Amino acid sequence: MNFASPWSIALVAITLLSLLGLPIGHAMIAGSVLYLLLAGQDMGIAAEQILNGMYNNYVILAVPLFVLAAELMNIGSMTDRLLGFCNALVGRFRGGLAQVNVLQSVIFAGMSGSAIADAAGTGKMMQLMMTRDNRYTASFAAALTAASSVIGPIIPPSIPMVLYALISDASIGFLFLGGVIPGLLMAASQMLIVDWQAKVKKFPVEKPVPLREIPGITWRAFPSLMMPVVLLGGIYGGVTTPTEAAAVAAAYALLVSAGLYRSVGFGDLYGALMRSMRISVSIGMLIAGALVLNYIVTIENIPEMLKVLISGWELSQIQFLIMVNVLLLILGCFLEGTTILLVIVPVFLPTAKALGIDMVHFGVVAVFNIMLGLITPPYGLLLFIMTNIAEVPLRDIVRDVMPFLWAMIAALALITFVPETVLWLPRAMGYQG
Repeated sequence: MNFASPWSIALVAITLLSLLGLPIGHAMIAGSVLYLLLAGQDMGIAAEQILNGMYNNYVILAVPLFVLAAELMNIGSMTDRLLGFCNALVGRFRGGLAQVNVLQSVIFAGMSGSAIADAAGTGKMMQLMMTRDNRYTASFAAALTAASSVIGPIIPPSIPMVLYALISDASIGFLFLGGVIPGLLMAASQMLIVDWQAKVKKFPVEKPVPLREIPGITWRAFPSLMMPVVLLGGIYGGVTTPTEAAAVAAAYALLVSAGLYRSVGFGDLYGALMRSMRISVSIGMLIAGALVLNYIVTIENIPEMLKVLISGWELSQIQFLIMVNVLLLILGCFLEGTTILLVIVPVFLPTAKALGIDMVHFGVVAVFNIMLGLITPPYGLLLFIMTNIAEVPLRDIVRDVMPFLWAMIAALALITFVPETVLWLPRAMGYQG
């Protein structure tokens, strides 16, 4: 590698700018513009790639709409009713409130598509519920909330899968279906750890909800529980595209929160719109930076070079997937997930296709990996979020999250080595891959 080449200098610039605190999306754009300048190319290419990439990809519109849907749920009482429903189902068992934490993430996953939205939305609520009267330690409650939040982008809808569809041309609908079983496996692995620790640490048993009250609780939560049905039914019924379904989800969340539950005022709505805008702009800048950088990666012929290098190793499908898993898990310790998805994963796609690896399977495995990076020390984003919410030292949360992380790595190995765990449901719905 020539360390004086425009490509090397651009990479150094992106790294230094990121370390100095510039948002990674801005750093990628600046480094890419520097590359074009040093390579003697028209710097207007950067703007062209951003504009073409943004305006020609209708699917990107799904991202801010899913973010808005999650925000509208949080400002209403939809989340409270879902928590009450989950508590009625599993709260009566030892460690039941911890199981509620996992179950509510499974249900909330069908509505938000974002791990951060899950942690920020229900994380504070679950933290208060679990630590009230010293039922659970603050660090365990925070660790479990961080771990359960990563279920969100695996079970549909999923913002990371929308972004993966953008770079791979894989079907969003079949990607969503492919994430259902892996997401449930992730939840099951967490519930097993909770059950084991409940016995070892003698977690408390919550006061059971009387059976006669469960129908009423279910009825009050029913409009909230119907949101995934409306969302996914529209997609798989052929009524809406995923982007249109995201708009329907946001409208449904507003209708239920403001019209049915009457728990949203104009001030709440304005705040939700502003928060959604900030999150969407942040994601948009990452996508913009990745579009320009991926153009440079392409003209530098890096995917083809990597393909030739890996073909020289004569890796099988399984060996290649193991290599990708290990690399993505390591990168997840240091890099933000969207950056990995938009910059690193595209480099592997040509080789994966050449080896005959299904793009839906590869996408779900990649997203699963990236979600684990959110709770992997030292730079797991959800760990920092929960540190602020729980007001406990990071080292304590890291200690308590490790059993959940190992259990989810085992689930990752299962979906990697057994592709049918991902592909069975899409194929049952007509996928030909």
